[in-house]
Amino acid sequence: PGRPRTRPDAVIADRAYTNGVNRRMLAGRGIKTVIPQKSTETDARKRKGSTGGRPPAFDAVLYKGRNVIERSFNDTKQWRALATRYDKLAITYRAAVVLQACLRWTRLLGDTP
Repeated sequence: PGRPRTRPDAVIADRAYTNGVNRRMLAGRGIKTVIPQKSTETDARKRKGSTGGRPPAFDAVLYKGRNVIERSFNDTKQWRALATRYDKLAITYRAAVVLQACLRWTRLLGDTP
């Protein structure tokens, strides 16, 4: 009963979410974190010396794929009606999202021979 429980393989975020609270919460749920550390955090860890601990694991290859999602959101924000949510009905808003996704998809297909 209830909704199916799903868990992401990893959470990819920018430096703003690098705090220990987020990392501990995700680790407690068994979710891999792909968040680069701020330079101030690495400097503080190095000042502590051997008591500073090891740096958290970071998968640079997986993090590089994050820009694809960011570009997708930025492209969607170019549609003023989607960015500001002008539509009153959810079905109309959903139709605009689907239309924008279809147009983006056909634009990508136009590049192929």
